[in-house]
Amino acid sequence: MQSMPIRPNAPSPSVHRTPRVLVVGAGVGGLSAAALLAHAGLDVHVLEQAQGPGGKACTRQVGPHRLDAGPTVLTMRWVFDQLFDALGLSLAGQVQLTPCAVLARHAWGPEAADRLDLLADLQASVDAIAAFSSPAEAQRYRGFCQHAQAVYETLESSFITAARPDNPLSLMARVLRQGMPGVRGLSNIQPFQSLWQALGRHFHDPRLRQLFGRYATYCGSSPFLAPATLMLVAHVERQAVWHVEGGMHTVAQALAGAAQAQGATLRYGAAVREICLTRGRASGVLLASGEALEGDAVLFNGDADALAQGLLGKALQRALGARPLTPAQRSLSALTWHQVDTPEGFALSHHNVFFCDPAQDGYRKEFDALARGRLPPSPTVYLCAQDRPAALHADAPAGPERLMLLVNAPAHDSTRPPTPEELQRCEQQTHQQLARMGLVLRPGPWPAQRTTPAQFAQAYPGSAGALYGQASHGWQASFQRPVQRSAVPGLYLAGGSAHPGPGVPMASLSGQLAARLMQEDLASTFRLHPVAMPGGTSTR
Repeated sequence: MQSMPIRPNAPSPSVHRTPRVLVVGAGVGGLSAAALLAHAGLDVHVLEQAQGPGGKACTRQVGPHRLDAGPTVLTMRWVFDQLFDALGLSLAGQVQLTPCAVLARHAWGPEAADRLDLLADLQASVDAIAAFSSPAEAQRYRGFCQHAQAVYETLESSFITAARPDNPLSLMARVLRQGMPGVRGLSNIQPFQSLWQALGRHFHDPRLRQLFGRYATYCGSSPFLAPATLMLVAHVERQAVWHVEGGMHTVAQALAGAAQAQGATLRYGAAVREICLTRGRASGVLLASGEALEGDAVLFNGDADALAQGLLGKALQRALGARPLTPAQRSLSALTWHQVDTPEGFALSHHNVFFCDPAQDGYRKEFDALARGRLPPSPTVYLCAQDRPAALHADAPAGPERLMLLVNAPAHDSTRPPTPEELQRCEQQTHQQLARMGLVLRPGPWPAQRTTPAQFAQAYPGSAGALYGQASHGWQASFQRPVQRSAVPGLYLAGGSAHPGPGVPMASLSGQLAARLMQEDLASTFRLHPVAMPGGTSTR
């Protein structure tokens, strides 16, 4: 592609040419925005440093086998239904989805009585909890589900799918405009209470507090510090969890294909060195190759903290005026293993969670270690058996299976990263934890692929390996997350580190919102035809 010089001036009002948009990063947020902007008739160029789309929705190769290496579940399907509908396409026509009957299998010990399946059917989950714990705890679970639904319904239109309120007071005003439902909703969201405290009011069984407290790690946070509002994740999963045929990476591929079908240009292996400014406005980018590309607007789909650290240019850093995150503000990272092994002794489902003993405050000790920047000595282990369906009754595949193991880890600390001995010890402790649950993994012919926080930090510049941007700790955290329309004119943000937060559907929502705001702003300069964006909002 031929280099284009950076134009010295912004266009004058009512310019007749087609505006050019540069999207930095082909993650879910950037691809969602690119597809919508191209559909609206803009000249869209996506620049991605990797050799393919997806961002964190990527893969690992183990021998001849490809494994999902990022998200493993799809929730909030309606986010992608509305996106593909807006493009004149169908999500079902792009990816094959199957609802999961078993949301996840949880284990605290080797016996059948130590295991609990959380199921898509509410009554089936109630019955399972009654058998696992007690009928009284099952009834408390019903109350928890009702509470989680109320929290979600209060925040969906007022926060999750909307431009972020400036502060808690503006959020309160927005909720109260809903009338009596809003008044009741304010009493439900409990922003000043931690998730762990709220769970203590719902459950007496410490194992159930562990199970639902783990939802805080979906955004890289501690249940002891994250707000009670995160119980809404339980309702999101109750709505439906979808298994994607071919893995979650196929969703990213479908988004990339949709963007190209709308006319967007996708360039891989094109790392961006700097976002350029002209008279205080984002006016293009400079690639690592030295090639300069002009643009009327720039969408950054990377870790927002990279901008605050000056990794995309010191002039941009000064113009934004944002402070980089401190280590304590960063979300968790992970230590993962991708392997093709033969499981023995434990009936795996697609999603499996192996917990430490909750006695003697064992779960809190895991997060205390993470807060100190250490790998936990008795980690909770997530295992995704990628060849198994999330069905009630499913036969085990014959022979070795594709497995991803994950434990929470602190973000990368360049001053004191884990030593090789510490990484090896954590791997041994992980397998010991599985063995205590009755699961043994017989190694296959190919070595496991391990990914450390330092490797995540290298793959996602500015993140320090934190996989979810800023941690959701305390009631103010949601209002500190960067918004789509930045302080620099012409620069917009999308992705899991921006509003409304981490997760595949949230990243897509951030891109959809960024596309709408960008088109509104460009319409004041260029003669654009209004195009309806997801949610029915006109871009006039």
